[in-house]
Amino acid sequence: MRRHTITPRPDWQRTVEEQGLIYPLTRHPDDSLRPYWDESAYYSFTLDEVEALEETVEELHRMCLAAADHIVTAGRFADLGVTDPRVADAVAEAWHRRAELPSVYGRFDLRYDGTGPAKLLEYNADTPTSLVEAASPQWFWMEERFPGADQWNSLHERLVAAWKKQAPLLPPGSPLYFAHSSDDELGEDLMTVAYLKETAEQAGLDTDWISMEEIGWDSLSGRFVDNQLRFIRSCFKLYPWEWLTTDRFAGHVLDTLDNGGGTGSTLWIEPAWKMLLSNKALLAILWELHPGHPNLLPAYLDGPRELAGTTGYVAKPLLGREGAGVTVHEPATGPSGTAQHPDGTRDEACCYQELAPLPDFDGNRVVLGAWVVEDESAGLGIRESSGLITDEYARFLPHVIL
Repeated sequence: MRRHTITPRPDWQRTVEEQGLIYPLTRHPDDSLRPYWDESAYYSFTLDEVEALEETVEELHRMCLAAADHIVTAGRFADLGVTDPRVADAVAEAWHRRAELPSVYGRFDLRYDGTGPAKLLEYNADTPTSLVEAASPQWFWMEERFPGADQWNSLHERLVAAWKKQAPLLPPGSPLYFAHSSDDELGEDLMTVAYLKETAEQAGLDTDWISMEEIGWDSLSGRFVDNQLRFIRSCFKLYPWEWLTTDRFAGHVLDTLDNGGGTGSTLWIEPAWKMLLSNKALLAILWELHPGHPNLLPAYLDGPRELAGTTGYVAKPLLGREGAGVTVHEPATGPSGTAQHPDGTRDEACCYQELAPLPDFDGNRVVLGAWVVEDESAGLGIRESSGLITDEYARFLPHVIL
C-alpha cells in the first residue's frame, strides 16, 4: 500500500460530475471550497494485499452476522439502546425472516497501512454513503490514467446482480420506491439513492422516486402512500432505522411493517435487522465474542477500562454518521472536548474502542471503506482526513492494483 502524487486531469471536476459525483467540492468552515474528489494523489496496492483484505472483509461480515444472531437470541437489545419492546420485536422478527427480506449492501471502515492486519473501526450496513465515487468515477479514472491496471471494484455489476436475485422478494404489481431526505442539502444522499435506483433499473425492476418527507399516511386505508395517493408496497430508504422508528410516523411504520410474512403493507430496504449492524455496540459485542481477534480492536460498553491508561481510546456514540460526537482520548489524559466522568465514561451511551490512530501518509490520515454486496466483498473506497477523525471534510482518493 503506497500513496503517490499525480497531476489531476484537465477539467476533472466536470468529468466526475458527468459520472454521477454531483458534489466534487466540499465547503469548509472558513467558507472555502476544496476538493472532495481528490485526484492529486492515489493509492496503489498489490494483488496479494487486496486478496487478503477481501478475505478479511468477508470473515468480518460473517462474524457480524453471528453477533447479530447472538444479540437477538440473548435478547441484548438494551445494549444497543433499543428499549422500545415493539422495535425490538420488529428487529427480531426481521432477523428470523431475513431470508425473505431484500438486503443489498454495507461498508466496513478499516484501519490498514499495508504492514499488519486490518482493524475494524465500524460497520455501516444500514445507510452507507460514498458508494457512487467508489463504484463509478474512480473506475473511469483508472481506465483513463492507468489503462491495463486493475482495481478492487466490482460494485456496479454486483449491485445489479443483487437486485436481479432479490427481485422475487419484492411485492408484485408495485414499483420499488427510492427515497432520500430532502433535508440533505449537500446532495450526497440523493446521489447515492439515484445511483442505486439506476442499478435496480438495469436489473429490470420497476422503480419510482420519492423523498421521505413526501411519504404520506392514508388513515382510511391504513397505508403509506406517495404524493399521488398510490400505496407504497416497497421502498429503499437512505434514512436510518433509528429515525424511522422514532419520528412521528414510527407507530405506523411498526403497524404496517412487512417483515417477509406478507401481513404488512410496506417492505423497507434495508430491512430492520440492519439496526443490529449499524450500531457501535456491535464493536463491543464482537470483542466479547472474539477476544484477541487480529482484525478487532478491544471495545467495551461500560467504560474504557484498561484502555484509559494503556493505549488510549475513542468514545463513539452508539448511533451517528461521519464522526459526529466521536472523541479521542490519549492514554491517561483528560477528556477531549466532551464532558466525561472520572472513570472515563460519558453521559450518553457510547462504545469505548481502543485508540488505533489512522495511518499517516505524508500528513494524511487514511481510512479504507471496504464494501460488501449481499454477503460478498465488492470494492474499496479510500478517504483521507487531516485529523484522527474521518468527518464530513474528508477527501476521497482513487486507487489501483499494480
